[in-house]
Amino acid sequence: MLWIQNADLEELQLDIVGFLAILGEGSVLANVQVLTLSRWIFLPRLIPAPQALMRPTRPTVLEPVPGHVTGVFSGNFRDSITHIGNIICDASNLPEFSVRVVSIRRTGPNRLKSKTVAPLTLVLFIGFSLSILLLVLSIVLDDGMSLVATLLLSFLSTLIGWGNKWTLVLPERKEKRGKVPRGDVVIRYPKGSFLVVRCEEEVARELYWAPETVKYLMTHGPAYRVMSLVGTVMLMGGVICLANAQIKSQIAWAGSYMLLGSSYWIVAALPSKLHWDTSSYTVENECLTDSDMELKGYPCANKTFTQALWHAIVVAKSTDWVIRSNACPDTRTWKDWLAMATEMSKAVKEAPTPRSKGVKTWQVPDWDPQAYLAELFDQGSRNDEKRDQGFGIQEV
Repeated sequence: MLWIQNADLEELQLDIVGFLAILGEGSVLANVQVLTLSRWIFLPRLIPAPQALMRPTRPTVLEPVPGHVTGVFSGNFRDSITHIGNIICDASNLPEFSVRVVSIRRTGPNRLKSKTVAPLTLVLFIGFSLSILLLVLSIVLDDGMSLVATLLLSFLSTLIGWGNKWTLVLPERKEKRGKVPRGDVVIRYPKGSFLVVRCEEEVARELYWAPETVKYLMTHGPAYRVMSLVGTVMLMGGVICLANAQIKSQIAWAGSYMLLGSSYWIVAALPSKLHWDTSSYTVENECLTDSDMELKGYPCANKTFTQALWHAIVVAKSTDWVIRSNACPDTRTWKDWLAMATEMSKAVKEAPTPRSKGVKTWQVPDWDPQAYLAELFDQGSRNDEKRDQGFGIQEV
């Protein structure tokens, strides 16, 4: 690497360094919701791809997650999982045809927020530290263009934060009178896995049914669009000044944005729950008598979707939710199978000996759902053959 030491820095051309400031949009957008919820959003700092946060319109709801949510007793159904519900308990990574059981209760005030100390906070302070270092370097090198670029691109994040800062308001039950059914829900994921959530109605309402309210600090729409215009001008001005800065300053800028881009990429790869303060809710894992206690969350592994559906019914003790969520075909054979599953699930109770200390265990009845379904299909085929033979005799 001796050629780097012998190179004439004045001959290097780093006009392309300005493009580093607008790269990395995907890693920024990965955590934009919790990023703009943080109290540190106003901190002046460098941020990669600031244009990602200068959108013509701001989202009014949090991004949902694919899945089917069905109320066991409430009769509710929706074809997606709310963002907050998925943050509190995420089972999207379960192996196919697995079943996990949890109990969720609220143990604090009805408020979710971003963590004060989290990996995302560290990245924000890295951007702030780099702004300070580049500001000092610009003064030492007497580089006016780098100085202006530092001020424009650093305070651009403050302006963006002002326009995108929001608070989360979860729905509450206004009328407290009257007894309401339990809020237990069953979530079916695209891979055929199930998450059974046992909770009260108010918890289910907050996490899965009523939409979250996104309350922005800047409520005036035209004012936000003017802010976005000003931010766009600041970004273009900062990139132009950066392209005309001294070569030594540009080298420092290039290294700073490479470090920032890598940091945001690493944070984007981390689980989203690490950035949220979910202390208001307590999630306790439960299990079945045939759950795998070695795996996180104690999931119950199954070879077929029918077996997974049966294990979900064991905990729910009901099959009405199966029909509402279209979890099985609407045929006579499946209706007969559901009727038998309902009967078998009535005897389900908590196992006298838990699989692990402090973990509620549900006793799975000694019944083969797959074999019974196959028997129903065979019986249906025989009935169809007899019906066809009867039609043939009549025709003759």
